[in-house]
Amino acid sequence: MTHAKTFTGGCHCGDIRYETTTDIGTVTACNCSICSKRGALWTFVKPDQFALRSGQDSLSDYQFNKRVIHHLFCPVCGIESFARGKGADGTDMIAVNVRCLDGVDVATLTVAPFDGRSI
Repeated sequence: MTHAKTFTGGCHCGDIRYETTTDIGTVTACNCSICSKRGALWTFVKPDQFALRSGQDSLSDYQFNKRVIHHLFCPVCGIESFARGKGADGTDMIAVNVRCLDGVDVATLTVAPFDGRSI
């Protein structure tokens, strides 16, 4: 049984704001070079579970390695609060940085490691 809830979130300065519906019972900690340096914790949602409310025109995009993930960040404060890409099955997905969701205490979450470094 999932316990999906609607959250708001965004970057540090507030230029990027969004709303998403997701279950954060377990979140993902990837050890790839970018996620480990940023300390991101991820939850993954389908595009219809994510609505960008502000900042679309100001997002900056960074891609590396296989260039399948668009690491989107605020050019003002530098925070990557979400990313866009394809899931393993090829479907579109949004990766939401749980640390950027309003009112979430990450110390209470179950964190599942993901070995992105070996991919």
